[in-house]
Amino acid sequence: MTNRRSFLAGSGSALAGLMFCGCGLMHAKAARAQAPGAPAVVRGRRRVKTIDVHAHCFFQDAIDLMGPDAKAVLPPVKGIPEHFIVVEDRLRAMQAQGIDLQVLSINPFWYRKDVDTARAICKIHNDKLAQLSATHPDHFAAFASLALQDPQIAVQQLDDAVRKQGLKGAAIGGSFNGTDFSDPRFNPVWAKAEELGVPIFIHPQSTPQLAPRFGKNGWLSNVIGNPLDTTIALQRLIFDGTLDKYPDLKVLAAHGGGYFGSYAPRSDRGCFVSPSNCNPEVVLRKKPSEYLRQIYVDSLVFTPEALRHLVAEAGIGQVMIGTDHPIPWEEHPVDVIMNTPSLSPADRDAILGLNAARLLNLKT
Repeated sequence: MTNRRSFLAGSGSALAGLMFCGCGLMHAKAARAQAPGAPAVVRGRRRVKTIDVHAHCFFQDAIDLMGPDAKAVLPPVKGIPEHFIVVEDRLRAMQAQGIDLQVLSINPFWYRKDVDTARAICKIHNDKLAQLSATHPDHFAAFASLALQDPQIAVQQLDDAVRKQGLKGAAIGGSFNGTDFSDPRFNPVWAKAEELGVPIFIHPQSTPQLAPRFGKNGWLSNVIGNPLDTTIALQRLIFDGTLDKYPDLKVLAAHGGGYFGSYAPRSDRGCFVSPSNCNPEVVLRKKPSEYLRQIYVDSLVFTPEALRHLVAEAGIGQVMIGTDHPIPWEEHPVDVIMNTPSLSPADRDAILGLNAARLLNLKT
């Protein structure tokens, strides 16, 4: 099995003696005292705490519970060794990106396991994420993992994670093994998130139904499949009435919300052009494209022009930094924001950290 241990075995003495967050943070106080914080973006007299809402980590104890399925947890991409956080190294990487604080999440890999295994995996995640956040509150916050095999268990996990462990919401996939999250079985989870006032972070898991067409060149299962998965997830929450049922539910979508922000007005015409393909019993409170203004999205769209358009569609108050770190999709996230000419200084401040701080109740 390829995992943190096998990475260490081939890494030589350079990694010897480093403390991984998955192993208990034995030297957390020393690491916090010695590791430099990421420099904040400074403009005139204003200091902006930069917050990355889309960053990841792994814990080996949880992966071990996957048994023979553990291999599939660690894809062959850059940045996998760095998922097993060495605090000092992660802080240096954040500093290089200009990031003060990362909101950590773990992309669900346990949805096909039995409920007891899933619950055990999520407990490890939430305990360790809470420990890491409490030990390094200036640099880390986190979204909880949920065992959605049993929504009632997920409700209790979310309540405990927020009320008792200080986590900032929860991370979920684009669907639960192909079942959309607009399915009524998941309503108790959305009701609890709405009650707690915390966001649900949707992170895609590709669209496996299209695997034959994605082929073997270009990594289209991710390049196309991941944004598409997010787009479908958001559209189902809209068209099936979930966002109307829970109007105060806070949804945060990875990768700029997928393709929704790029082609939202087409959603407004579908049921007009083909009423037979729409459910007459679901009467939305507003145009489908208007829901984009209540969905939060990260800034992982790569170019100033793409960011300009995303802000124009979603609204400046809905966009915040997302990097997918330590996978190197965007190595200079602050530069993209600072180099977007359509953004005012106040707009930049909002995306750099103020929007995330407001959404997640973080100190700026």
